[in-house]
Amino acid sequence: MRIGQFSDTFLPIVDGVGRVVFHYASALSRRGEECYVIAPMANTGFRGGYPFELVEFISTELRNHPQYSTGIPQLDQHYDARMRDIPLEIVQAHSPFIAGLEAQRLARRLSIPMIGMFHSRYYDDFYQITGAEMLANIAVASIVNFYQRCDEVWTVSESSKETLYDYGYVGEVIVMPNGTPDIDPSAERAAAAKKRFDLPDGPILLYCGQMNWKKNILRTLESCACYQKSGKPFTLVLAGQGPDTKAITQKAEELGISEHTRYTGHITDEASLYGLYEIADLFVFPSLYDTSGMVVREAAAMETPSVVVRGCATAEPILDRENGFLCEDTTESLCEIITLALEDSEATKKIGKSARKTIYLSWDDIATTSVERYAALIERNKKIAK
Repeated sequence: MRIGQFSDTFLPIVDGVGRVVFHYASALSRRGEECYVIAPMANTGFRGGYPFELVEFISTELRNHPQYSTGIPQLDQHYDARMRDIPLEIVQAHSPFIAGLEAQRLARRLSIPMIGMFHSRYYDDFYQITGAEMLANIAVASIVNFYQRCDEVWTVSESSKETLYDYGYVGEVIVMPNGTPDIDPSAERAAAAKKRFDLPDGPILLYCGQMNWKKNILRTLESCACYQKSGKPFTLVLAGQGPDTKAITQKAEELGISEHTRYTGHITDEASLYGLYEIADLFVFPSLYDTSGMVVREAAAMETPSVVVRGCATAEPILDRENGFLCEDTTESLCEIITLALEDSEATKKIGKSARKTIYLSWDDIATTSVERYAALIERNKKIAK
């Protein structure tokens, strides 16, 4: 089966959607499927060795978001020539923007089915950018129109499914959760990460993702400032980059926790990322924005429990104090959980081991289910064409 995975972001960006695409393509390739990733070109040096084919189109960096690129695929003659030689049978779009529109264009040209994957709370994104409710609603209406034109729509959690319906989408939505890398904890990898990022001994709290206020990072900083009053040692590691990096750094200084805070910047290799997951005592992720708990699952794979906000999408796989921690969206509540987790390290380690056993979900299993749905869609499309 020849499958096209279309994304506006891809590795080595530490971006949730780009990494989801990587794992989809890798798992599908392991099954023997012929998989292609179509994404904007990034100036990142040699990226060979993938088990799938990467087809890039010329792009340029987005202003104020250097980790992202965009472009117009149709204007890239080399890209267009390559795609005309690839007889795709089905396409899966992980974005309703440039890459998604290109997926729709090719699906129409080749008369093949298309799956639209809903990953993000787009209203929040547009409202943050424009500050105007009307403009955000107009953008969301356009996005809903994109998904209405797909042959099938998938999303990553029950919460994100409800979000899409709230946006006005009408139709069936398939919940296809993100998987977890098939990787075991490694003391050597953890030690290498500790050395690379010059981390001190003692308890470590980890956040991984965009350095963007929409991820509720302020709640994390304020909770760490609250915990600091106990006088007990800790280190907060913020892994990633984003538009609010400078403001976040300044806020940490204002709260008096700079000496307890480490910034890794942009991480391009997964070994360092997984090493950070493993060395952390607690993964702190109070984001209300995210529609999926992929980072929570990745932390669980390294036997590191997470604390997330009760009732949000990332909380779906978590049983409080059994395979993770749930808090309210308040500084006091998150600080209480941080205190509990760090002061009873043995109990926290047990919860981390339980997280690996219960939250782990193989990407290979996701690929198997996906291929079954691909095949059904392709067969249905052939019948309609007759």
